[in-house]
Amino acid sequence: MRERLHFLLLNIGHFLDHFFTLVFATVAALALHREWGLGYADLLKFATPGFFAFGVFALPAGWLADKWSREGMMSVFFIGIGAASTATAFARTPLEIGLGLFVIGIFAAIYHPVGLAIVVEKWRNTGMRIAVNGVFGNLGVASAALITGYFIDHGGWRSAFFVPGMLSILIGAAYTVVVWSELSQPKAPPRPRAAAKALPAGVRATLLRISIIVFLTTAVSSIVFQSTTFALPKVFDERLGGIAVSATALGQLAFLVFALASVGQLVVGHLLDRLGPRTVFIGAAAVQLVFFAMMPGLADWPALLCAMAFMLAAFGQIPINDYMIGRMAEGAWRARVYGVRYVVSFTVLAAALPLIAFIYERWGFDALFRVLAVSAGIILAAVLMLPHKLPQPGAAAAAGA
Repeated sequence: MRERLHFLLLNIGHFLDHFFTLVFATVAALALHREWGLGYADLLKFATPGFFAFGVFALPAGWLADKWSREGMMSVFFIGIGAASTATAFARTPLEIGLGLFVIGIFAAIYHPVGLAIVVEKWRNTGMRIAVNGVFGNLGVASAALITGYFIDHGGWRSAFFVPGMLSILIGAAYTVVVWSELSQPKAPPRPRAAAKALPAGVRATLLRISIIVFLTTAVSSIVFQSTTFALPKVFDERLGGIAVSATALGQLAFLVFALASVGQLVVGHLLDRLGPRTVFIGAAAVQLVFFAMMPGLADWPALLCAMAFMLAAFGQIPINDYMIGRMAEGAWRARVYGVRYVVSFTVLAAALPLIAFIYERWGFDALFRVLAVSAGIILAAVLMLPHKLPQPGAAAAAGA
């Protein structure tokens, strides 16, 4: 029972992590540009430092978790991100809200290198566990638009930061109680590792090739993920006028798209343990390429259906790189390897915001979707070079020794 509750709270943490980082996306698209008289592209500038913090602080968070306590870091995550969101609700200027988003990003950086390392370390059926955990993260993305839209219509944008922030603090207290027995025990010293055996040159070359592909696809996929999840409320605001006319209705449609897209991760998690990452990755990248290329010019129902298709593939792709890292990285180093992966991922997420603003100001969202189609093509080309079978677990650490 305790293990099930622990896994559930970790999943809720993933939900909150993505929820808090995207509350501002809906606030900016549907409220602040009217209340503060700033353009959508101008508001995106104040979110950029928060996403840089989301990426840069992932590596020290993973290092500290390995040195101190992964469970302790998760307690810090819940309480810290909740307190930061609550404080952001009182922002009076764009600079103040930018500072609040930066602090949210610092605490948000904890989850992926730490929470994923716990999931991979503690339970079997890694592919499905990561997929279930990923679904919660995607539902956080979806609920950010839904819940924030509701608060904008019924309580104002500040309540969208304040109420979830207080809830996260309470969940952090509950998590601390659940893992208290592990927190109260001194951390066991790491077992000395046996000297790594020299690997054949061919295996080392394969590991290097996989590593390059993982980090390349991580970077490009982050452009896709940020552009779709952050910009979709604004895309819907512009293109679904014949379907939805209020912030709540737009939030509901965004939630519908993201929630249905989350099913993609369950399908991928089921297939990863059976077909391997290469086959699944090729399918996800190909679907994105097709539907991103179709999106320019669409509006209302055709746009909504096309968005469902490319989001299904984009969300489905997310756990694949985490699965490969979890299979190859040695347990003692896994949080730090995930930390490096998410430094790359979320630093690119931050850089994608100025890209979205630049393209939107000059050419609109049609040009953005053409850029995303090219990005999906790059991912597909890279994935075609993956080997059909991954090296054994721990091989990556051995190769780096």
